[in-house]
Amino acid sequence: MKPYPCHDWGRLIGVPVEIRLDSEVVRAGVVDDAMPRPAALWLAADAGGGRELFTAAEGYEAWIRPRELGGKLCYKMAAAPLRGAPRLG
Repeated sequence: MKPYPCHDWGRLIGVPVEIRLDSEVVRAGVVDDAMPRPAALWLAADAGGGRELFTAAEGYEAWIRPRELGGKLCYKMAAAPLRGAPRLG
């Protein structure tokens, strides 16, 4: 599936993302922590670099790519809940 921008950064904790600036991928990784307003997120440290902060105010965008999972779940999406969908917990 094609990647698309996600504007609700608070929902991205634990999700793999691409960080883009001016349509160019700056870094990819897993979101370690995030704040929805003002939009800021931290990518976890990995082989590509240490823990790093990105903010929407500086022009960064977080892009996600839905992926197929095994088992009964088909896709993991970082999107707003569907209207009428059951909630877990």
